This record gives sequence, C-alpha cells and structure tokens, in this order.
Amino acid sequence: MDLDLGAEVAAFRSEIREWIAAHAPAGLAELADWNRHVSGGGYGRAEIARAMTRPLYQQWEQRLTAFKLICPHWPTEYGGRGMDGVRLAVFNEELYRAGLPRVLRGMGEWLVGPAVIVHGTSEQRAFFLPRIISGEDVYCQGFSEPDHGSDLAGVQTRAEVDGDEVVITGTKVWTSGAARATMMFALCRSYPEAPKHQGLSYVLLPFRDPRVEYSPIRQMSGASEFCQDYLNGVRVPLFNVIGGLNNGWKVAMTTLGYERGGQVSVQYLGYEREFWELVDAAKKYGRDADPLIRHELARAYTGVQIMKFNGLRSLAAAAEGRPPGPEASIAKLVWSEYHKRLGELAMRIVGTDALVRPDGPGYPTTAWQDVFLASRAGTIYSGTSEIQRGIVGERVLGLPKEPRVPG
Repeated sequence: MDLDLGAEVAAFRSEIREWIAAHAPAGLAELADWNRHVSGGGYGRAEIARAMTRPLYQQWEQRLTAFKLICPHWPTEYGGRGMDGVRLAVFNEELYRAGLPRVLRGMGEWLVGPAVIVHGTSEQRAFFLPRIISGEDVYCQGFSEPDHGSDLAGVQTRAEVDGDEVVITGTKVWTSGAARATMMFALCRSYPEAPKHQGLSYVLLPFRDPRVEYSPIRQMSGASEFCQDYLNGVRVPLFNVIGGLNNGWKVAMTTLGYERGGQVSVQYLGYEREFWELVDAAKKYGRDADPLIRHELARAYTGVQIMKFNGLRSLAAAAEGRPPGPEASIAKLVWSEYHKRLGELAMRIVGTDALVRPDGPGYPTTAWQDVFLASRAGTIYSGTSEIQRGIVGERVLGLPKEPRVPG
C-alpha cells in the first residue's frame, strides 16, 4: 500500500530529486555506506565518522546549508525551509534512494531545536538555533539519573539561582554521544519544595566546561556509547533556561514527543535492509529451509511492515498538521521490541559462530553479535518499553491509570 500524498507533494518529490542530482558531489555516494543501519552499540559509526571528515562531505554540507536543507523542517525564520512532516519524509526518502547522507545535527536538530522554537524567547531562538544549524553546538541529553530509572520527574540534579545565573550540581547517566557533545540539555530541580513535576527547569549548559566530568560506560557489546556525567557547580546564565524557571516539565514533554517519534516515516528502511541481510545469512548457514526459522523470518518481515505502516500513519497525521503526540510511543515500542527479537533470531541462525568473537584489539564483535547485544538497550533508553506501554494505554487508548503502590 502506498499513501497518495497528492499532486503538490509529487511535484515536490520531483523537484527535490532533481536538486539532489544536480548538487550532490560526484563520488559522495561511494564514500561510505550512508544507508547502513547503525546499531545502538555504537559500532558502524567509525566508517561514517571518517567519511564526514572528507572534503566531499564538507562540500555537500556547504551546499545543503546554502539551500537551507540542514534542519529543513524548522521554520524559515529560524534557518530552515519550513518543510512539513510530509515533505521532510520525502526529502529523507530521496536521499536514501540516492545513497546520500542527510546532514543531521543530532539531538540539537530533533530535540533541542523544537523545544527552543516552541518555548524559547525570540532572543533565545536567535542565539541558540543558528549554532545548531552550523554544527557549532552539538548536544547530548541530560535527563536520566542513576537512582531514578525511567522516573523523569524524580530528577535530583539541582539548579540553584545565584543572581543572574543558575548553578547546576548533580549526576546524569546513560548519556548517548557525550564524548562528541559540546552542550547538554538538562532537566534540573530548581524548586525542591514544589510537587516533583512543577519544580523543574530545562537548562542548556556548556558540556566542555571544566566543572563537567564524564566517564564512558562499557556496554555488553564492548562499545562505550553511553556516559555518566558529573556536574560540579556548573554556572549557566538564566538566559540558558528555556521556558522559564520551574516550567521544565512542559519543555521536556515537547522534547520527548520528538524523540520518540523522530524519523518514524522512513525509519523502517534501515530495518528492512537489515532484515534482507539476515535472510541472506539464513541462506549462507543453510537455515532457510528450517520451518521454524522461516516462521520467525516471516514474523520479522511483518514487524518491518508494521513499522512502515505506522510511519505512514504518522505521515498522514503530519499532512493534517498534527504535531507529534503520545502516539509517538507506539513507534518507539514497536521498533525497539522488534529489534531485540531480531537479534535473538540472528543468533539462532548463525548458531555456534555466534559464540566466538572475531580477532582484533579491544572487544570486537561481528555485525550480528552487535545487533543481539546492542538491541536490548533500545527497550530501555528513551523510556523503557514498560513506560511506553503505560503512555499508550493511558494517553492514547484512554485506559485507567495504573494503580500506584503507596511508598
């Protein structure tokens, strides 16, 4: 099934396809496997990271910048092209079809930018948004803390007002990409006496400040994509508080809506490619005639199609002008649980080879070992599967709230 997006969107697709063909530097598509599915374990990033330092990529980045095709879904007055969700999906699809990179600004583009656009002042937008587009500011997320699991409102990192500054003290954990970040967007407790959802502030802080320390966390895949962070009295201007003091919960909910939705309309493409690679692996290991393996592969293919059609549903919502809402939790739940099952299936297909790591320094893993090990984290970060089910049940389906056990 294809979604008929109308003549205007079809014309846009033709226009963007022609622009890509005319402006993509020759040889860029061959520089790296830009469509490769990068696992949550961090592996697969090295090839891409090396390619991003090459002159061809930098030339492509400059051309995209000139045509406002970095953060293109942002409003035109903030440096984007004002693409709606439908046109953004088309843009992503056409880059994928051409085997070219979509130059992304990571969490700054998808999480911080929307929060600043919605909740920031005009002065904050003028300062923070261009720095994201240029790549000068690279963000990591400071939400999770060691003792609070998925209870986001339970954060204890303090933001104490001192004149025209706030002083941030506390510990954050499971921080993806911290080693690459120059900034952090953090949820901090600025009014301890208030109910826990009401005494929070959303703060942008310099992550390279000498009063910030971080240490990598070794994952069971061997990668160290996550970090634990120590904020030792980091002083930040009140200007860096988005949405005002003690109003951080509302800002954080805007961020989480985009985090759990993300690129849901095209996300299935990477998983679809990975699925067919597993089918090839089943043939290689002579497991493609096993009825149980065939059954599980059929189930996996169904999972990819569910992601595709859920993406089309999100695309239809975007076409109607509806922003991401609690329904975004469905997408996060679907892909994370799917990928964990796929990793388990891959181990069954590969068999005894899955027990042996390849030779090499450090802790190398094969591609399928990495999928198995790293995919389990997807059911935890950005909100556990249990949290997502609660959001879907209560906020999407309207079911009664889960009873709380008295503490």
